[in-house]
Parts: sequence; C-alpha cells; structure tokens
Amino acid sequence: MHINDLLAQHRAVIRASVEVVARVRTDDLGRPTPCAEWTLAELLAHMTAQHRGFAAAARGNGSDLAAWEVRPLGASPVADYTDAAVDLLAAFASPAPEFELPEFQPVSTFPAAQAISFHLIDYVVHAWDVARSLGLDYVLPAGVADLALRIALLVPDGDNRLAPDSPFAPALTAADEADPLARILTALGRSPEWSRHGQAVRK
Repeated sequence: MHINDLLAQHRAVIRASVEVVARVRTDDLGRPTPCAEWTLAELLAHMTAQHRGFAAAARGNGSDLAAWEVRPLGASPVADYTDAAVDLLAAFASPAPEFELPEFQPVSTFPAAQAISFHLIDYVVHAWDVARSLGLDYVLPAGVADLALRIALLVPDGDNRLAPDSPFAPALTAADEADPLARILTALGRSPEWSRHGQAVRK
C-alpha cells in the first residue's frame, strides 16, 4: 500500500476517535474500560500522550522521552485530546522516513509506514474502548476494515502478551460469523461483548 493511502485511512481512524472522545463528560471519567485496570480518565491520558509521542517521532524527535510522558488530565480532557490529535495529524502529513519509538524494545526504530500502522490499529482499538466505556456502539470508518484487520492479524501473539506492559491481551477466538471489527478485537485480546456492568448501548 502506498503511504498516502495508509495516511488517508489513518486520518479516518483518528478523526473517528476524536468523535467518540467528544462524547465524554466529566462524570464519565471514573468509568471502567476494556483496558484492564484503567479508568476512562487513565485511558484518555494514555491516548493523549501517545499522540504527542508519535507526533514527536514523526518529526524526528521520538527519542525524547519527555514527549511520551503521560500527564494528569487537565480541566478540559476532551479539548486536550482533540488538540493532540490535530497536532499528530499535522506531524503525520510529512512524516520522517523512520520513527524512533522508545517504548518498543529491543528494536525501537521503524520505517514510517510500519510505525503509522502501529498507531492506526492502536486507535481502532482505543476508540472502541472509549465507546464501550460510555456504553456506545462503535463503527469502523468506511474503507478501514480490511487494512485494520490485516494489521491486527500481524501483531505477534504469545507469552509476550502476558507481560504487565503488553498493549494487547492474548488473542481470543472469534465467532464464525464475526464481522471485521469483532475479528480485530478478538485478535488483539478484546471481547466484542464487553460492557460496563451489562449496560445497554447508548445511542
């Protein structure tokens, strides 16, 4: 895939995440999420920090650990997330040929297309995480499903996913009739049936 096509699908994923996060209210921040042991506030702080870190990497400054620092939520977490997403998309418009991603070990330097793929699949999953925490449905942006599923299926499975800092749990088995989003989620250790105390989907 040409990097411009990848970037177009990545933009769609990030914009979809902004739309979901825009639904968050202050009294939602303590909600549980599909990310084990993270509240919605902690998830948003992580998502915002990752945007800042990947933006720095796209500008050739990914080795600066301060760029990846997870900061406490400010008074306007939705606005902070949106600002970080806008900055990220600006940085990705002309990305460096290689990204330094210090959180990845033992290899931390990746070609731009591979690093962008990492970020894309992370935000497919995290946008779903936010939606489910709020009791909302989440629909993949148009045209993204095939690429996102291919990326998800390339993520290595195994004992490494049992590590405390692993971004994904061990893969689950998808139902035979599962749609692409459900297959993505199960490949990355999420149950498509997750809900907060069985809460009904909020429209």
